[in-house]
Amino acid sequence: MQQVKKNNSFADFSYLVGTSKSMRQIYEQVRQVAATNTTILIQGETGTGKELIAQALHTYSLRAEKPFIKVNCGALQENLIEAELFGHEQGAFTGADNSKPGRFELASGGTLLLDEVGELRLLAQAKLLRILQTREFERLGGTNTIQADVRLIAATNRQLDQEVAKGRFRSDLFYRLNVFTFTVPALRERREDIGTLAEYFLSRQARKHCKNIRRFATEAIDLMLAYSWPGNVRELENTIERAVVICDTNVIHHYHLPPDLQTLRITT
Repeated sequence: MQQVKKNNSFADFSYLVGTSKSMRQIYEQVRQVAATNTTILIQGETGTGKELIAQALHTYSLRAEKPFIKVNCGALQENLIEAELFGHEQGAFTGADNSKPGRFELASGGTLLLDEVGELRLLAQAKLLRILQTREFERLGGTNTIQADVRLIAATNRQLDQEVAKGRFRSDLFYRLNVFTFTVPALRERREDIGTLAEYFLSRQARKHCKNIRRFATEAIDLMLAYSWPGNVRELENTIERAVVICDTNVIHHYHLPPDLQTLRITT
């Protein structure tokens, strides 16, 4: 059996950047549960890096050599959710010209990430609950029972307990998913990581766009530290890429940043 990679250095998580207290807690939680098969729920605002935490859980699990399958539940058409997740047999519905495995089958032996699980309709939630209870399912239009040998990770930007109270999410499914929960902090809640993240993205985007940009001017850093980042880490990365693209020197200055950030320079 494959052994979990063990190292006490936070550098293990090369795609998770930050040394703030909240991020160190997340690294420790990953170490605690990665090697188990327990169901994981990851909650956090859009753009905070929930998918990267799911990737780390898979990478440091005993399933690391098996598939890591991701599905955005919010992007699935309501009438095709069941077929996408569980597969379908030929002739199961109009247009089903061939049999097709679903995401649970594709992830067999590995990890399945259900991103934005809070967007699932109640009918799909009931199907998902059954799998969590029995670890079995059938393809749409099929009769053969298939074993669901997957490690399930669910992620959402919704507060599922509040969705339960509003009747939009099944309480029994919530309790099944909420075995071990990661709460990912917003970027504004870990400002000490902004500089580190900015440098990381600068290095990556400079390589991507073949630019020799070495650093940020002090005023540019100050503006990034003062900004609220409603789009979180994803917005920061997009901001750095934009600055790299338009920068024609080896230093990113405040005027290379988007207008929302430059406005802070005027008002502060």
